[in-house]
Amino acid sequence: MSLGGALLVAGTTSDAGKSVLVAGLCRWLARQGVRVAPFKAQNMSNNSVVTADGGEIGRAQAVQAAAAGLEPSVRFNPVLLKPGSDRSSQVVVLGKALGQVSALSYRQRKLELAAIVASTLDGLRREHDVVVCEGAGSPTEINLRANDIANMGLARAANLPVLVVGDIDRGGVFAHLFGTLALLDAADQALVSGFVINKFRGDPALLAPGLDQITELTGRPVLGVLPWREELWLDAEDSLSYTADGVVGRPAPPAGEQWLRVAVVRLPRISNATDVEALACEPGVSVRFVTEPSRVADADLVLLPGSKSTVDDLEWLRRTGLAEAVARHAAKGLPLAGICGGFQMLGARITDRVESAAGEVDGLGLLDLDIEFRERKTLDRPVGTAFGEAVHGYEIHHGAVVRSAEKPLLELDNGEGEGALTDNVAGTHWHGLFENDAFRAKFLRWAAERSGRHGFAVAGGVSFASQRAAQLDLLGDLVADNLDTDAVMRLIERGAPGGMRTIPPGA
Repeated sequence: MSLGGALLVAGTTSDAGKSVLVAGLCRWLARQGVRVAPFKAQNMSNNSVVTADGGEIGRAQAVQAAAAGLEPSVRFNPVLLKPGSDRSSQVVVLGKALGQVSALSYRQRKLELAAIVASTLDGLRREHDVVVCEGAGSPTEINLRANDIANMGLARAANLPVLVVGDIDRGGVFAHLFGTLALLDAADQALVSGFVINKFRGDPALLAPGLDQITELTGRPVLGVLPWREELWLDAEDSLSYTADGVVGRPAPPAGEQWLRVAVVRLPRISNATDVEALACEPGVSVRFVTEPSRVADADLVLLPGSKSTVDDLEWLRRTGLAEAVARHAAKGLPLAGICGGFQMLGARITDRVESAAGEVDGLGLLDLDIEFRERKTLDRPVGTAFGEAVHGYEIHHGAVVRSAEKPLLELDNGEGEGALTDNVAGTHWHGLFENDAFRAKFLRWAAERSGRHGFAVAGGVSFASQRAAQLDLLGDLVADNLDTDAVMRLIERGAPGGMRTIPPGA
């Protein structure tokens, strides 16, 4: 099959369903033997992965690549912005960090980045039958439209038909769809070819009149209504999806007599929050994000996740009383673990003249090691052993261990150690470590023993990879069963239909 087509999935808001719809479209097309690739010109997220070609991309694009049956590549997300504060972000281009930018200074780089985005997309379209592009945020951020490279700017440059997806679970979906179209200029509106409604619960017959009316008002068809599916929760695109005191996933009943309660500290600049999802896949493991000390006091296992601003988030821990609560937890001999930035916080001292320029800062002192931040970011996909089990993961960090008196948690294949392990405190720079099934089972037993949860039992046989694949298959099923796939394929093959109605401003 040789289609050579592409389309763009835009959203009425962030988290409207763009990422999952793109993943579902990729899965649906791949099942039919179509060579399909995902593409997101510009992503803003601290959830990222390391690719086989040695770069860094947004995690959502890695998941979409898996849906398409592809290895993640830096070409699927040529521009990645990693917020370190409300006013600045690290900019990553084709997988490599190029420094910090403010919102204003980033605008000045848009022409250069637009050329990179265009050439990357062109290359993917030459090599694949279909490229399914994902927009960023909303296409109607009118204050940003002039320099847009991810939404209608991309659609105009590449002549892409656009599907707009809206989240009905938030309410106001028809206003969102109509308003999104109405705020675009005539040339942008000409590319908007249809709507998709996401997360619908209830009787479709009650929704049908609204679908007819939005089509009459806009001249655009609703090409599908995706139902709410509780099972879909893995690999959230944005850390904002993880709310304070929110439960992760849908915990299954325990295999033994007791639950294991995991409190994950919801840092202000949390990164790779998805690391804990593999724990939540285990029956009897209740994983919750927390932002106050009382929630730590009730936990069996406390976990400090990654951070894009380690020193700033460490100061937040102290200011909120969470640092003291974490220290009390560890002092009782209860299990504590840190990942990447969270691991760095557990050490004795952090020297950071790169990320925060704070210089020397005291860590929590729960591990006898020192961290120093370096200009060059570590990007790696290492392998090794931990708790006697073969493991793999990925590393994304500027901080490095420069002194350690602790036993390493991991032994790398080159014989070197990584991370740290005491009787009840564990830490590592590796992301994705809990996705190793045999290691995860032993880690949970280690935590249960130290928390006194002797009635907790690891169920055994839980495959995180299989659960992720099942979710991707479910997304493919949702597209096949609930979208007008013939109409979608026509858009891919022929582009946006001509002669569509333009909604005048103020209509």
